[in-house]
Amino acid sequence: MKKEKAWVWFKGGLKGGSWESGFLASHSEKGGIEIEKADFIKCRVPEWRVLYQEPKDEKASPEIPDGADWKYL
Repeated sequence: MKKEKAWVWFKGGLKGGSWESGFLASHSEKGGIEIEKADFIKCRVPEWRVLYQEPKDEKASPEIPDGADWKYL
């Protein structure tokens, strides 16, 4: 699977969410996107949480689907 540089959306907390850079991402055979980073546990997330180009606004939320999964087991 081809790995590409990616930004991943994290919810945040009281300060709100943000796009975080430094991830490598690839499509997973199980569905979703597999993300990895040296200081992060490798996991699968839905496609709406991943961008392959730098976001124009790091604090601008993606369109989050109703009842969205944030991480796949």
